[in-house]
Amino acid sequence: MSTYIQKEIENGVAWLRLNRPEVFNSFNREMALLFQSELDQCEADQNIRAIVITGNGKAFCAGQDLKEVTSPELNPGFRKILEEHYNPIIRRIRAINKPIIAAVNGVAAGAGANIALACDIVIAVEGAAFIQAFSKIGLVPDSAGTFFLPRLIGFQKASALMMLGDKVSAEEAERLGMVYKVVSQDSFSETIKEISSTLAMMPTKALGYTKQLLNASMENTLEEQLSMESKLQIASAQTEDYAEGVAAFVEKRKPKFKGN
Repeated sequence: MSTYIQKEIENGVAWLRLNRPEVFNSFNREMALLFQSELDQCEADQNIRAIVITGNGKAFCAGQDLKEVTSPELNPGFRKILEEHYNPIIRRIRAINKPIIAAVNGVAAGAGANIALACDIVIAVEGAAFIQAFSKIGLVPDSAGTFFLPRLIGFQKASALMMLGDKVSAEEAERLGMVYKVVSQDSFSETIKEISSTLAMMPTKALGYTKQLLNASMENTLEEQLSMESKLQIASAQTEDYAEGVAAFVEKRKPKFKGN
């Protein structure tokens, strides 16, 4: 059994660790397909209410393993790499109705950077960096980078970063709005645990509906968005967690959400 993705489940949180540290957690075909399978299992498991994606070793993810694409025997070709590896990964990250945290523990480059940016919450350690490395080798950004990055930081800045391939420090990424928070190395692991545990104890259906609304807001008109908000607010009001939240507020106690 491959160990390219290590999964741990603790207190309702699934930790998915990219585990090819010797190549900075770059993706080959086996790792990409396994990652999709693990995401599917996290979506199906009702006991999992939040997901953390991080890397082992010094890097978060360096994107595509270039040794694979330059090997006559191993190269799956760019059509397969995009249509069977990265595009399905991005679709899963956005479609799973559970919060997903990218815990960026080091360099996130190429597809690795864009996988992180597709997550719901991005937390980076001091010293981490983000690089749109594609232009350096004559490629265009993929893995939805051209979709998310301009929306996060603006068209002009995204255009420059993608064309020039500049390295963006974690601190600069936070200033630009690429990441939610930068934390020190000493507190990184504990911060990720605290935030993911908090999310796992929140009303999971409402968080999932929120994610659906954010996805739709990328393309909807104002009227379409208002209509969708109404529909999902009504659905939220029919959940057990809503009833618990209101009861807890009235009784002046902490709610105990179950994700139902």
